[in-house]
Amino acid sequence: MTIVSRDKFEMLSNMTPSLEDGEYVFCSIPNEGSKVHNLNPIGTFHEREGLTVILAKGEAHEAGFETSLAMRQITLNVNSALDGVGLTAGVAASLAEAGIPCNMVAAYHHDHIFVPAGLADRALHLLETLQRESARAMRKC
Repeated sequence: MTIVSRDKFEMLSNMTPSLEDGEYVFCSIPNEGSKVHNLNPIGTFHEREGLTVILAKGEAHEAGFETSLAMRQITLNVNSALDGVGLTAGVAASLAEAGIPCNMVAAYHHDHIFVPAGLADRALHLLETLQRESARAMRKC
């Protein structure tokens, strides 16, 4: 049985961030005549303006999409509840304080953070530090 975390400090202290291989880009496909069936996105989201797809940089390039903002994916390996409060805010605030932009993607089992490729190692280090600090704060309570 999988334990699902809802408490902010519990989620942060157990997030165990991992930097995934590869680079990704966010692309938008107009709603009319969507050609997503030929693509292999790792994520999608329907918006009024079109379908957002998250693609491997190479695949996006081959499909003719803009690939200048290459991102790396950091997965938070904590099973956070969909109604958990504080994980996204804690992570985004920590990265923002360091001047690192991030795009958060919450999925069913885990949260994923996309950061500019050149800042990925620094972002991972900051999140590992946040995890340790949160674990210390939890032990003091």
